[in-house]
Amino acid sequence: MKKLRVLALVHQELMPPRDSGRYNTNVEWKMEYDVIETLERLGHEVEVVGLHANLRVLTAAIDRFRPRVLFNLLEDFNGVAVNDQHLVSHLELLGIPYTGCNARGLLLARDKAISKKILAYEGVAVPSFAVFRRGEKITATERLRFPAIVKSLVFDGSVGISQASVVKTDSKLRDRVRYVHQEIGTDAIAEHYIDGREFYVGILGAKSLSSFPVWELAFKKRPPSTRLIATERVKWSDKYQKRLGVRTAKARLPMAKAKEISDLAERIYRLLELSGYGRIDFRMRDDGVVYFLEANPNPQLAYGEDFAESAEKGGLSYEELISQIVETAFEKG
Repeated sequence: MKKLRVLALVHQELMPPRDSGRYNTNVEWKMEYDVIETLERLGHEVEVVGLHANLRVLTAAIDRFRPRVLFNLLEDFNGVAVNDQHLVSHLELLGIPYTGCNARGLLLARDKAISKKILAYEGVAVPSFAVFRRGEKITATERLRFPAIVKSLVFDGSVGISQASVVKTDSKLRDRVRYVHQEIGTDAIAEHYIDGREFYVGILGAKSLSSFPVWELAFKKRPPSTRLIATERVKWSDKYQKRLGVRTAKARLPMAKAKEISDLAERIYRLLELSGYGRIDFRMRDDGVVYFLEANPNPQLAYGEDFAESAEKGGLSYEELISQIVETAFEKG
């Protein structure tokens, strides 16, 4: 593609060093480094701006660098997760093409209850659920079936999720909701725990979509007492991953079932008005019924992570993936 002036937007504390050498893969800025280094390798002129809470820093960088496109790697603004949609609204007002999801898609996908309500209306299978707001009395509801898994209503990345997140009684439900309210600092959602296999589908595009092979989470050494869920430790602890033999790879599914899940993921992507790139998460029961769990716009983009790995399995190298993400910035859904 044409060589461009690209302004990469990153969190201030995740600014990668310009010359990292052979860096440790556990560094917090791995994704930022991988994307920026790849953009430069593709021949683009890249400048990086670190943001936290001051939009004047962004304005100054744009005035100085005059970018053709903004590569958005921000997941919050001023430390508030739901501010990502407001930041993107600001980018839209600037009139400069940017990568990743639009503001409306971020709004609909970020709130796990809103996304489930929309999809249930459209006939997509979703677990029964209940929302528990901070400051309100925690009361059980007949709509929620046990066992249930309790999560933050708006955070992704498995923040606050552990084996203790799955509860079977009203008492345990109240305890876990209080934990989310007090320790995570957000409203909570509790949804019926679907026992089965966990799948992810990566999608790229806005007008036209490309979906990557269905990806599956598996534990090779899972004790009987351990549920197959993507806890915070499963996602981020190398030691825990080795202990349980955590593995993600292309799902072994009949061709027809894999197509059913991919088609459903693309339908959900459209219904939630996502764009750029995203990941749709599912659980499938033993009887083959597939339930929507959540949508993740702008998922982790580091080389070797699930999204990039599934793209490679679908025929896109990491360089081609980053290049196509830049191209989607100019594609209006």
